[in-house]
Amino acid sequence: MGDGTLEKIRQAQQGDAAAMAVLLREHYPFLYKYLIKATMDPSLAEELAQDTMVRCMEKIGTYNGVSAFSSWLITIASRLYIDRKRRWKREAEWQQEQGVRGIRWRFESRNIEWSEVLDALSHLSSAQRMTVLLKHYYGYGYDEIGIMLQIPSGTVKSRVAAGLGQLRKELDEDEV
Repeated sequence: MGDGTLEKIRQAQQGDAAAMAVLLREHYPFLYKYLIKATMDPSLAEELAQDTMVRCMEKIGTYNGVSAFSSWLITIASRLYIDRKRRWKREAEWQQEQGVRGIRWRFESRNIEWSEVLDALSHLSSAQRMTVLLKHYYGYGYDEIGIMLQIPSGTVKSRVAAGLGQLRKELDEDEV
């Protein structure tokens, strides 16, 4: 995290709306890309990203710099997603299915090859998909992921292992 980001955070914490706007604009693409992969639903990802930005504006004073600002945003976004899934489990499952179809259609309609890995990821539970993404795509450690998702690091390890096992199985079956 560059000095410019730290300075913008400090200014935002002191109520500087322009600094807050720049911070959010700079971090939105990263956050949105994470949420697309975590939710497999572009509209839900956009909604959660916006909710995360609102929560960030409300809670900027609590950011203490212990983790990277982007990690702090992912933590907020992940918790919002988990809360959303708890409240609307059936609706979220339906939206995920529609979202996967929508993502696939967007890729295919533009003659972009559908990634076998992304397809296999879509078959994992959201709990496994989030831990696999955070560990192997974003490079966070088990303890960091546990803190982000508010679960023990042992649970993170088992979800990552189960998710990777499922991914290997799906990808191997596709190659047969």
